[in-house]
Amino acid sequence: MPNPSSGSPTVAGHGPHAGLTAQLELTVGPGDTADSFRSGDVPVLATPRLVALCEEASCRATDGHLTDAQSSVATRVQFDHLAPVGVGSVVLAEATLVKVEGRRLTFTVSAARLEGDGGGLVGAGVLTRVVVDRSVFLAKAGAAGSP
Repeated sequence: MPNPSSGSPTVAGHGPHAGLTAQLELTVGPGDTADSFRSGDVPVLATPRLVALCEEASCRATDGHLTDAQSSVATRVQFDHLAPVGVGSVVLAEATLVKVEGRRLTFTVSAARLEGDGGGLVGAGVLTRVVVDRSVFLAKAGAAGSP
């Protein structure tokens, strides 16, 4: 059944809805570290990289639930980075869509080390995305063409 609050038609009538989820794994490499991101000077997983991983998981959660003309963009990130993660460790990020309000999508996100890497929560928070018309959004951004 289409989501009546989505404001636009969706693929096969299945718009984004609460309960959608996705997980992604990352093996932390040298390019994922705070010193590489210039967000610190230590060789551990950078907070911006961890947030980006959680954002990617939120995008994957809505795969197949937006039309080709739609995309979603992050508008708010509330995130606590709780523990350091060294190069070579594996982190699992998960995003769950918990609320749909019109075009606004609210996700809970979390990341944890896999048990083989010591386990434990690394970060958690709330991420808000908004569904946009891809061509209108790109025009407002001054970006020519479409992806």
